[in-house]
Amino acid sequence: MVQSLDTLTETASQTGGPYVHIGCIPSFAGLPGVYPEDLGLTPVSNGAKGQRITITGAVIDGTGWALRDAMIESWQPDAAGHFAGHPDADPAVSGFCRFAADKDSGLFTLTTVKPGAVPHRSGVMQAPHISLWIVARGINIGLSTRIYFEDEDNGQDPLLSRIEQRPRVDTLIAKQTAEGQYRFDIRLQGDNETVFLDL
Repeated sequence: MVQSLDTLTETASQTGGPYVHIGCIPSFAGLPGVYPEDLGLTPVSNGAKGQRITITGAVIDGTGWALRDAMIESWQPDAAGHFAGHPDADPAVSGFCRFAADKDSGLFTLTTVKPGAVPHRSGVMQAPHISLWIVARGINIGLSTRIYFEDEDNGQDPLLSRIEQRPRVDTLIAKQTAEGQYRFDIRLQGDNETVFLDL
């Protein structure tokens, strides 16, 4: 006997869930030895040129709660604005990092070199920035955004200049807390929701 299809209901969407850490950063998930070291452990190695910086923050949901299962990937150029693979790129900067929020506090930390400005296809220079991709429980499709820096000239950046609601530009700006130290929170919804990019 064939069941009538009009009685079936749609199942829940897939999310990043807890398995993202097991597959992408198994050592963080308590499974050491799967890889010699987790891919993207650091975006820079010893000898990298440029200013070393540390960015801390949290992925915050609509209730103000810091997600403790968020995983983030970052991609950036070196201090001169060259991406890995470019003939003039710093060989000590891969530019790629994969990291997770702390299981207890929900805080993440990214230690890297401050990126240089990168030319845009229009010929205008993009302000120094780091691209991010965020996944976590409840995020059905990874979210893309950027980190810019408040102590840089962001006025001519092609992406920032396209944001029509000008107060929202501030959601992409990391605040300097000390020399080489920045704070950048990613707000998923509500007041000061981070600008996410359709990439």
